[in-house]
Amino acid sequence: MIFAAGLGTRLKPLTDTTPKALVPVSGKPLLGHVLEKLMGAGYDDITVNVHHFPDQIISFLADNHYRVHISDERDLLRETGGGIRFARPYLDGSEPFLVHNVDILSNLDLYWFRAQHHEGDLATLLVSERKTQRYLLFDDDGLLRGWTNIATGEVRSPFGSIDPKKYNMLAFSGIHCISPEVFSAFEDYGFGERFSIMDFYLRACAGYPVRAAVYPGLKLLDVGKPDALAAADVFLREM
Repeated sequence: MIFAAGLGTRLKPLTDTTPKALVPVSGKPLLGHVLEKLMGAGYDDITVNVHHFPDQIISFLADNHYRVHISDERDLLRETGGGIRFARPYLDGSEPFLVHNVDILSNLDLYWFRAQHHEGDLATLLVSERKTQRYLLFDDDGLLRGWTNIATGEVRSPFGSIDPKKYNMLAFSGIHCISPEVFSAFEDYGFGERFSIMDFYLRACAGYPVRAAVYPGLKLLDVGKPDALAAADVFLREM
């Protein structure tokens, strides 16, 4: 599944007339870059969710003969967790599914990442040691135990009061592999129509394994801000 429904507010004024998914980088929309990466790694059953300027995205997919499922959220932007839950008819099967933000470019080997997801784990999150303000907290077994914002000192964990310094602080990449068991877990934890997948992980990790995956030599660019957009051409040439 590719998340392409967002409003792209950090890329205004570009996204006043164009969905973030269709913002061009090196002559190709972001959505085209992600689709080609997934298809190059053998993914042939792909779902794209839409909300902001949905008809532009649907036209792009049709004009370029991409055969994908459309999870149409034009009635309500359901956020990341709600978007996954709404797309259940296309995702709920016998094997884990990949979720990829449309504004993430990387050198990640998707074959490698797929192999990191083990039976019994609810989700595997691609994380890295890059500098940011918000970190996920993992124990030495790679299991998610909480989250912290180092700028504000806020800590969230289903395990009560924890000391972030005692955990491995890693930044989430926007790429994850999820077991179809997640759909029953959404219901078990009372998550409804609209919610963040990270809010869900930070509750569900008390009862399910949510695991870190660190790709050696990861190069990743979040093309959600104008300065990153300007650097994206160079990033793609150097990957």
